[in-house]
Amino acid sequence: MQSPNPKQYLFMNGKPVLVHTLLRLQKSSLIDEILLVVPEGDLFFVRESIAKPYRLTKIQNIIAGGKERQDSVRNGLAEIGDQCDVVVVHDGVRPFVTEEMLSRVIGAALQFGAAVAGVPVTDTVKEVPGDGYISRTLNRETLWLAQTPQAFQRRILQKAYRKAAEDDFHGTDDASLVEHLGTPVKMIRGDYRNIKITTPDDLVLAEAFLREDEGERFLSSSCPEY
Repeated sequence: MQSPNPKQYLFMNGKPVLVHTLLRLQKSSLIDEILLVVPEGDLFFVRESIAKPYRLTKIQNIIAGGKERQDSVRNGLAEIGDQCDVVVVHDGVRPFVTEEMLSRVIGAALQFGAAVAGVPVTDTVKEVPGDGYISRTLNRETLWLAQTPQAFQRRILQKAYRKAAEDDFHGTDDASLVEHLGTPVKMIRGDYRNIKITTPDDLVLAEAFLREDEGERFLSSSCPEY
C-alpha cells in the first residue's frame, strides 16, 4: 500500500477503511454480533479509536489474531458459542459488502452448509511457471474469483479447522479448508464492486465508488416531488 499505516486504518472519505466495512455489518439485519480479529498490538487502538467512537455496538469482542490469516480465524472461532448457527467470515478491507450479498451467502450456507461469494473471471488466464513462459491457457468459463463474505454452518467450519490442524494443512481462505474436509462449497454470485483494498489503485477506485454511492443518496433524498 506504500504507507506506514496498515491498509485497514487508512482513511477513505473521512473514515478508516475498516470502519466503512464494520458499518455495513452493523446496519445489516442479518448480522447478530461481530467478533473482530486484529493484530495483538492493535487491540487497544481498535477498541478506543474504532469501536467506541463509531458506536459499533454489534462488536461483542475484539480478539488478538495470529501470524497468518488462518490462525486469526481460528482464534475467532474459539470465541463463538454453541448458540451460533452460521458463521460469516469477512475481510476488513472489503467495505462494499451489501445486504443482498450477505442474504444470498447466508441463505446458501443454511441450505448447503458452506457458501462463498465470488465473481466469474473476465480476463484470459495464463499459467506461468517459474521460468516465465506460458505453459497453458486456462478455460475461464469455469474460473471464479473468490471473495468474502464466506458463510458456513458453525459445526462444519469448526470441523474443517480441526482437520486442517491435524493434517498441517494451510489454505488461502476458509472455503479451501472446508474443501479439504471433503465438504462441497457452493459458489454464490458476488459483485465486481466488492473489492479488497490492497493497493493504492484499489483505494482510488474505492473512493470513486463511495462518491458514486453518496451522489445516488443525495439525488434520491433531494429530488422534488411533482
